[in-house]
Amino acid sequence: MRLLNLFKRLNIAPVNQTVRFYAQEYTPKPLRSLKGKSTRNTVQYYVDSCRVRTVAGNGGDGCISFLSAWCKDHAGPDGGDGGHGGHVIFQATHTVKSLNHCRSVITAKHGERGFNKDCNGKNADHVVVSVPLGTIVKDSSGRVLADLDSEGVMFVAARGGAGGRGNKFFLTDTEQAPDIAELGATGETHSYSLEVRSMAHVGLLGAPNAGKSTLLRALTRARPTVAPYPFTTLHPHIGMVLYDDYEQIAIADLPGLIPGSSKNYGLGIQFLQHVERCRGLIYLLDGSTDPLEQYESLTYEITQYNAELADRSHCVVVNKIDLPEGRRNYEELKKNMDVIGISAKTGLNLMELLHIVRKMYDSGES
Repeated sequence: MRLLNLFKRLNIAPVNQTVRFYAQEYTPKPLRSLKGKSTRNTVQYYVDSCRVRTVAGNGGDGCISFLSAWCKDHAGPDGGDGGHGGHVIFQATHTVKSLNHCRSVITAKHGERGFNKDCNGKNADHVVVSVPLGTIVKDSSGRVLADLDSEGVMFVAARGGAGGRGNKFFLTDTEQAPDIAELGATGETHSYSLEVRSMAHVGLLGAPNAGKSTLLRALTRARPTVAPYPFTTLHPHIGMVLYDDYEQIAIADLPGLIPGSSKNYGLGIQFLQHVERCRGLIYLLDGSTDPLEQYESLTYEITQYNAELADRSHCVVVNKIDLPEGRRNYEELKKNMDVIGISAKTGLNLMELLHIVRKMYDSGES
């Protein structure tokens, strides 16, 4: 008997018993960050659009020079070419989520001038500005010039000027002592409007005061403003959810949508454009009021803006079920549709919501 108990503790089966293995499907688990949130008064907002002016570098001037050696006073021209000016380039990358690092004026360096003894000037380095995936580049008239929707895609915003050629280049059989050289070309200068259309993997949609900011605070380390009045969120906020398989999912808190948002009422289309490229949507309903009416209003505004969003992976979440009226409305709504009830304030059922978020993320990725 003691030997049998030892086999059980060591997970070893005796010889006269059959060993069975049960394969279980692994489900990634969300990780709770043990690091405390920042206590600074300054909150870094998510910048989803900005205007920039790009100034490329000028090319270096060519050199006029004549070689004078000890054995030959007139050895011919030896002026080198000038270096090329630097470009200004936008490059899409997944490591950047916002445009808050973009300066209003982005300037590249000029190319170096040419020197004597056939020494060419140094080319200036290009200025590569990292932008989030899904950034749209528009000109001053609003025309779309580029859609940086994949990793590593580049857009040359301003081309640097070419370097001027020195007098060595103009040496011919008939012209043995050219005393001319080219000036470096002037770099381009353009103005652009940058817009981010894919700010997160999952977007939080809901009416004002539905608890979106409270939910984002509970799930991530983001610190959006929470207050008991509508439209406390005037800027979009984004938070990251970590899983134990090293996957990171970005969740965006969008400002509240009101009836007529598809016609640009309230904060309207300025933030509805981000929903187009989210892999999943979370319809967050306020359980203390009529959640069914909120859901119908949200789906109507979404389909009016883009009918294809109706087929997007989504889940319906009823918040504030810790209140008696919230629990009662949740139980009534659960009879007619598939919903999940949570309490962002007390943390009820948040782990179940994070598992659903991961399923939406995986389905959108495939």
